[in-house]
Amino acid sequence: MQIGADFRPRLFSALVLAPVVLALCVWGGWPFVGLVVLSAVLILWEWLTVIGAKPKRALLIVGGLCLIGAALMLTIRPLSAASALVILGMVAVALIARGGRRLRVWSPFGVLYAAAAALPALMLREEPGIGLLALVWLFAVVWSTDIAAYFCGRLIGGPKLWPQISPNKTWSGAIGGAVFGMLAGMLALYLGGLSSALLAAPAAFAVSAMSQAGDLFESSMKRRFGVKDSSALIPGHGGLMDRLDGFITAGAFALALGLLRDPSAPALGLLVW
Repeated sequence: MQIGADFRPRLFSALVLAPVVLALCVWGGWPFVGLVVLSAVLILWEWLTVIGAKPKRALLIVGGLCLIGAALMLTIRPLSAASALVILGMVAVALIARGGRRLRVWSPFGVLYAAAAALPALMLREEPGIGLLALVWLFAVVWSTDIAAYFCGRLIGGPKLWPQISPNKTWSGAIGGAVFGMLAGMLALYLGGLSSALLAAPAAFAVSAMSQAGDLFESSMKRRFGVKDSSALIPGHGGLMDRLDGFITAGAFALALGLLRDPSAPALGLLVW
């Protein structure tokens, strides 16, 4: 099996960052909110950088303030109030953005993308009793999917998944990632003391698939704008968008699934079947 040249810096970055992220998730409260908000603002900055948005500083300030406001609003009010601020931020960015039609269309969606990275994590984590387990479950599914897809793709090989968008991804990696992501989700629930580990397996499989869809979306976006990495913040990974692309779509899907099953307790709706 041939390991990519970026494997060692990717591994080192993961070993450094993962414990910090997990520690803040366990801590919760304002330190966790601060981590999520900072990540969302950086993701917005990377999005604007990738698409070449102008004026980037003004767009970042307006969009970032709306993201911060939405995150803070979420700690005291329902999702509807936070969502309204996100929509306000998208409208404001759309009005400020300059350039061709493509830039004016893509710029506001950076606010939505950054919000999708922040709001699901905050909502799931803050749910009493089961919030931490829901977030750990989500990390387990997404991280296991990413790792298994990487190694299964290189060990098994075979037909490419979508060569026009991501030439290195294979069907074997996608299937292996989904299977191991599902197993990781089941294990997380079992260790967390929930008896629904088996019944929740389809949900984990679907979240794993959405994680891979998020990876493909970001790859297609960067290809559209002729960019290799969203930034150079994380050695071996590029930027936060490169690292969190799967988590963003997986988290948004997981929250939607949880809200669909239990609007008053989405983490419970997501994990207890």
